[in-house]
Amino acid sequence: MQSQLIAILLLLPITVIILLAGLHELRRYKSEGRANYGLAYDEKTGTTYVTGIAEDEEAFDPEDFDPSNYDELRAKKEEDADKG
Repeated sequence: MQSQLIAILLLLPITVIILLAGLHELRRYKSEGRANYGLAYDEKTGTTYVTGIAEDEEAFDPEDFDPSNYDELRAKKEEDADKG
């Protein structure tokens, strides 16, 4: 019985989180309709993240991204030069 109790206690928070996320998405679906999710690119940090994409916008295509074009140090130097 002890091992079953430990397993239930470990799985309970995960189950609650999944159920709450499902309820949240169901409420969003009822109020806003179908959603289109995709990658978005943040130019300031050079990272991508998953978010809702408007129907008239295109999602970020990772195959078109060239990481050699992004240089964080150069961007910071240019930003500092613009400020002062």
